[in-house]
Amino acid sequence: MNTATIIGLGAFAGLTIFLGLPVARVRSAGQRTRTFLVGASAGVLIFLLVDILNQAGEPVGAAAAARDWAHLAGYGIVYVIGFGVGLLSLVYLSAWQKRRLRRSSIGPGAMAVAERLATPQTEALRTGMAIATGIGLHNFSEGLAIGQSASKGAMSLALVLIIGFALHNATEGFGIGGPLAAAQVQAPWRWLLVAGIVGGGPTFLGTVVGASFTSPVAFVGCLALAAGAILYCVGELFAAGRRMAWNIVVWGLMGGFLVAFGTDLVLKGAGA
Repeated sequence: MNTATIIGLGAFAGLTIFLGLPVARVRSAGQRTRTFLVGASAGVLIFLLVDILNQAGEPVGAAAAARDWAHLAGYGIVYVIGFGVGLLSLVYLSAWQKRRLRRSSIGPGAMAVAERLATPQTEALRTGMAIATGIGLHNFSEGLAIGQSASKGAMSLALVLIIGFALHNATEGFGIGGPLAAAQVQAPWRWLLVAGIVGGGPTFLGTVVGASFTSPVAFVGCLALAAGAILYCVGELFAAGRRMAWNIVVWGLMGGFLVAFGTDLVLKGAGA
């Protein structure tokens, strides 16, 4: 199997995110179902967060165990900066968006427009896209793993990774769409297309980059970025869950976590 085929299959692994995205079109679900979806979305993301932090910490831990202080310092700096940028960039982006809405309220009749823009529906769309961004950063690192396996000649491993990531990305689409279904927001098809590309497209890009060269530093950086972004999204979902029925959110949290864990077991059981 040549590199071009691996890259094409890497794109397929990312695009399976569209399988879970249709949940963002659900509007008829009851309050309990919508509350459960908030928790399930957070559960998927929490599993990803734990998995990402574990993978990103492996090179750092290996350098520490080997007392390789130069690599330890390098990986550690990339890890901290990546995590901080992933987390704080979304914090300040959210604050910037709110300031922009307030500025748009200046002038006759503009206040009503600004109030209409700053609705729970708008917040749900913003949260969903923020989740897609965090997942996209994570999926870029997955693509790197696929591409780097191919570049080293381990085609069988690359194929196993593609299958496992394709299954996992389908659950990530559910994580993106959960907040919208919970807010009874029927996402426009154009929004779903953009969210799918933002969340799944980086798998293809990562595969192309990973097939070109091997960079443990880039791998750690992308994972740390993804972890910071996903932590922000989990906080947003918990804030929404606190305004709903928290016990149902917790059940959803467990359900989403177990779904993500189950798909990861498929990957591990296949030998990846």
